[in-house]
Amino acid sequence: MKSNIQFSIIVVCLNPGEKLKETLESILSQTYTDFEVIIKDGGSKDGSLEQLPKDERIRLYCEPDKSIYEAMNQAVQHANADYVLFMNCGDLFHHDTVLSEAAVHMQKTADKLHVFYGDTYSTKNDTLIASPREIDGFTCYRNIPCHQSCFYALELCKNKPYETSLRIRADYDHFLWCYYVAKASMNYLGITVSSYEGGGYSESKENQKRDKEEHRQIVETYMSKSELFRYRAIMALTLAPLRSAMAESPVFSKLYHGVKQLIYRG
Repeated sequence: MKSNIQFSIIVVCLNPGEKLKETLESILSQTYTDFEVIIKDGGSKDGSLEQLPKDERIRLYCEPDKSIYEAMNQAVQHANADYVLFMNCGDLFHHDTVLSEAAVHMQKTADKLHVFYGDTYSTKNDTLIASPREIDGFTCYRNIPCHQSCFYALELCKNKPYETSLRIRADYDHFLWCYYVAKASMNYLGITVSSYEGGGYSESKENQKRDKEEHRQIVETYMSKSELFRYRAIMALTLAPLRSAMAESPVFSKLYHGVKQLIYRG
């Protein structure tokens, strides 16, 4: 077991405006200081890089990329810590002791491949999105934790780069690979890790069809036909489309996620 956990916080950007500064300020406010910040920029021209805080833990790499997932793969190659966390510009740590609390959990584990995850706060709907205490196949099918609240062992990210042919769900594909192929240990932290801005590329209406198709492609890669039949039947019987609409509704989101949190904690 390690006595001192090191983190690589990766932020990829392209003309992020003030959002990059906000995310960096949130990272640098952490009471736990053993981390590096890797900024992978795809060629910003908006002056945002000129406002970077002066801190020796921040490392900037500028290199062209064709997608956010290619940029994330590029950034991983510069990471040197034990665990990697990806934050989008505009995302924040939920509180200033997230890394110190996460490190306490990580120090208790044996040396093997781990994914540590927590809850996420949606600033768009002013709602806490609870993550399940345990990850199983059905969880992988319908409701994995937000990637902004997942700490991956560096080896998991280097051994399985994000699939750049996937435009929306490469992070989902990577999580399922960690669970089904790498057999990584999935560990719930019991804390709210990040405040997620939302409203990004993957949530636009024109990408909903592609999102569903990529989900189908990914689950058929990792799950058996009998497993998929069972999960799809459960989703149909439990009115999944209605629940999804409630989860995204400004009116019902808080109620829906509150009930879900009670179920997970029960």
